[in-house]
Amino acid sequence: MALVKTDIEIEKVRKSSLLVGETIAEVARHLRAGITTSELDRIAYEFILDHGALPAFKDYNGYPATLCISVNDVVVHGIPGNQELKEGDLVSIDCGTVIDGYYGDSAFSFGIGEMDPEVENLMKRTKESLYKGIDVAVAGKRIGDIGYEVQSYVEDFGYSVVRDLVGHGLGNHLHERPEVPNYGKRGTGPKLEENMVICIEPMINLGKRVVMQDRDGWTIRTIDHKPSAHFEHAVAIRKDKADILSSFETIEQVVNHNILIIK
Repeated sequence: MALVKTDIEIEKVRKSSLLVGETIAEVARHLRAGITTSELDRIAYEFILDHGALPAFKDYNGYPATLCISVNDVVVHGIPGNQELKEGDLVSIDCGTVIDGYYGDSAFSFGIGEMDPEVENLMKRTKESLYKGIDVAVAGKRIGDIGYEVQSYVEDFGYSVVRDLVGHGLGNHLHERPEVPNYGKRGTGPKLEENMVICIEPMINLGKRVVMQDRDGWTIRTIDHKPSAHFEHAVAIRKDKADILSSFETIEQVVNHNILIIK
């Protein structure tokens, strides 16, 4: 697992990560109250295969599905099943793909229908914290600089940062070095080098930062059962500005279109 990638390798990660964004957007087109999470997973599985890729999560360390679909108090790794989405649900969708041996990885949180304003703000500010972290993901900075920006931003609103789960490197493995915590101190941790590829993925809780794992061995939820939001981008480290390899563009077009329809 080389920490520093070649330009060719970075483009392969970009290609895979862009497909992840298109897959999440396709799933978003079907988000509504009453649909089951297993149906959303089927849509993603077929979409990925139809585009000549493989789902990265399926069978990864025994994980049984294409997507991680985490609803309300589930932080990450929610297994799709018979659960029907309801009006007001916060739904985080995490997806990975493999093309030509290189991985893509990204996540986005959605609201179903009319949302509690407090939960809407949690999603909005979690997404904003992702870009705060990306802003300092440049050569010469350190991993702790990223975590500091995320943590300081969300804690100002009274939210908490999950400590048990972190971002990671990305390439021809889904999880590579270095780990990328969403908390930290400026000027600490491994130095960021040009052409490193990392995933920055804030997981931010409305309540306490403590989480627990369900008996299924995967699902991670907040201990106080308050909502958690999750956003993730894959980025390449450059000299002056991070190069975002994944994209929310199509996802946001779908979200905005759906909001217009609902209103």
